[in-house]
Order: sequence, then structure tokens, then C-alpha cells
Amino acid sequence: MLEQGLMINTSRLMKTINESANIGKLSRGGICRLALTDEDKEMRDLYIQWLENIGLQVSIDDFGNIYGRKEGKNPDAAPVLIGSHLDTQPEGGRYDGILGVLAGLEVLTALNESGVTTDRPIVLINFTNEEGSRFEPPILGAGGLAGHFDKEFVYSRTDREGKTFLNELKRIGYHGSEGNRIQNSHCYLELHIEQGPVLEHKGLDIGVVTGIQGMDWLEVKITGQSDHAGPTPMSMRKDALYVTSKIIQLLQDTVVSQNEEATVTIGRLAIKPNSINCVPGEVIFSVDVRHSDDSVKEQLCQTIIEKMSITAAAEKVSIEINKIWETSASRFSEELIDVISETSDELGYTSKKMISGAGHDSKYMNEITPTAMIFVPSVDGKSHCQEEFTSEEAIEKGANVLLNTVYKLANA
Repeated sequence: MLEQGLMINTSRLMKTINESANIGKLSRGGICRLALTDEDKEMRDLYIQWLENIGLQVSIDDFGNIYGRKEGKNPDAAPVLIGSHLDTQPEGGRYDGILGVLAGLEVLTALNESGVTTDRPIVLINFTNEEGSRFEPPILGAGGLAGHFDKEFVYSRTDREGKTFLNELKRIGYHGSEGNRIQNSHCYLELHIEQGPVLEHKGLDIGVVTGIQGMDWLEVKITGQSDHAGPTPMSMRKDALYVTSKIIQLLQDTVVSQNEEATVTIGRLAIKPNSINCVPGEVIFSVDVRHSDDSVKEQLCQTIIEKMSITAAAEKVSIEINKIWETSASRFSEELIDVISETSDELGYTSKKMISGAGHDSKYMNEITPTAMIFVPSVDGKSHCQEEFTSEEAIEKGANVLLNTVYKLANA
């Protein structure tokens, strides 16, 4: 049952969201706050002030993850964890990731304001480099904490300028201690915008997330022949971009025809020599394949590789295909899913169980502790763009579900 009168302060939560949106602000209202940049440091510094203002114990681990701990009646009990991330895409929105962190801050503020001390401690976490838009792969902070990535791997990641994760972590002053890593936990919860159109399209308040799709990333290199655009007849060209365009269409058709749930995305493309009057001789592009069933994903990925190879051979160009990242599908805790669903119902909110098509910090936290997520609607399904928007009403409902779910679990 709900604790009577336990609700978040919506105006206070929106104030922190709007204030945070001034750090790394872009011309169309979006945010550029890449991991371990000066903008990330500015946001982290402000966030720590907010944690300290409500009396939380603040610590930082060796991956730069920030912890804010509210003590419980039993300080030795395994804590309930809440978390997400403060970093953004290069042209990101003001809700992706940070909603979960600041809603968690509001949860702890509301508990303090109500004079509530839970049986278990509650720990709020900001994870480093969830987006992966500066240091690849994504979700490095949570992955390092969970032991999915070892420290040397995380520290050696470089950005496009050759700067390492470790050096940038030290530069901004957030290289903490390995001893500050969270050692045990009761469970982990994450509130997040959906980043897709389903909840809004169905007119629902809350998404109760049952798991995360698995994904494979491929890097493909097509090598043809770079020639002069004028003297080279169309019939004698080995145009790498033309072949790439055929492959892109083929992949779209293959995935759409084979599986309704699966997705394929070609998100990055590099053309050489990239000159207006040269036939492209080389193209390097990425392929992102996702599905909630790992066996289906692997079969689809193999089909895609075979079809790309056949197309390249038919067009008499060479092809190199490398799998640069792979992650399996996740299944969240049924017990936590039930608590979130029950809480949504008790608050009078409509909800549905759904799979997440995007990766989140929950992906790796799920490997070390029972985990679940709460989604709120994204207007027009937009995210990873400056137009990303979630309404104040939706934020209020999601934060209230988080608050009351945390209260139940921290007293379990």
C-alpha cells in the first residue's frame, strides 16, 4: 500500500531540470554535455551541491560515478539504489538520463521533507559516460562498477582527439577511489524517458520496463576505386558509395520483412575522398542491430553479414566487416516489475509492460542486483535530439511512481 500523502514536489523538480539545462545549452534548447568535458564538470559540481544541500553523504568512485547516500534505520542493510546519468549526446535533450538522476534527488528530498527514514539506506548514483558519444562503448561507468568492463579497458578508451578516459577523469577532478564503489545492494531502479513513441501513441502514463534489447554493432568498410567523376563511364565504375546505398536499402528491406520487433540502423558514414568531383573509392559505415531475443538477433546479424558480402561480390568491390560491440538482451526482476505495476495502479496511472529498445545503465546494473526501470512518455517519440520533450505532468507521474516504489522497497 502507498504511504499516505507521500508525493514529490513537481515545481522543485522542474526547477532543477530547468537549471541543469543551462549547462551546455544549445541554440535550439538542447544540450551538449559530453562525458568528462568542462560542461560535465560544471554539471557534476552543481549536482554535488544539491546532494550536500539535503544532507546526503557524497562519494566518488574510480570511474567517476557519484554516490549520494541517505542513511536508513539499519545502516548495515543492503541499500536501494536509484540512478541514471548526467552526460548527453552532442545535440541531446534536457531529459535523457538527467531526469532519472534529478527525480532521484527529488525522491530523497521529499522523504526528508516528510520526516521519513526508511529501514534501508537509499543511494542515488550518477553514472559516468552512459551515452558513449565521447568514449566508446557506452555505459562505461555502470559497466565498470558491475565488473562487465575491467578498469584498464575503461581507462584506455579514447575520444576523437586521442584523449583518454583516465586523463580526462583526472583533469576534471572526478577520479575517485575504488573503495567508494557500492559493494552490496538490495535492488536498482531507474526512471527514464521512453525515447520512443509507444506510450504517447497509446495514451498511457507509465511504461513498466521488463528488459532491454540485445544489440550488435558492426563496422563495415567498402573499398572500390576512386576515379575522376567526368571521364569515368558509369559502366566502368567501382563506386563504393553506390554499393553502400544498395546495402542500406537491402538491410532495411531484410529487417522489415523478417521481424517486426527487430531494428537496424546505419548511423555513421565516412566517405573517401569525399570530393564533389571524385567517384567515392571507400566508405566506412556502422550497422546497429537490435532485438529482445539474442538467438533472433544473432541469426539476423548473420543474415545481414551474408547479404552484404553477396552484394559486394556482385558489384566487384571488396568488403570488410568487423563486430565492434555486442551486448546480450536483459531480463529485469519480476518482483520489481510487479511492485512498479502495483504502485502505478495505486496512484491511478495507466501503464503497460514494455521492452526497452535503448541501452541504459540498468543494463549492467542488472548483472549485479535485481533491477527494473520506469518509463514516461516522450512527445512524438523524440530523443537524442534538441527537440526532445516530456511534459511536466508525465514527469510528475513518473517521479511519484519512483518515490512510492523506492519507499516500499526500502522498507522491505
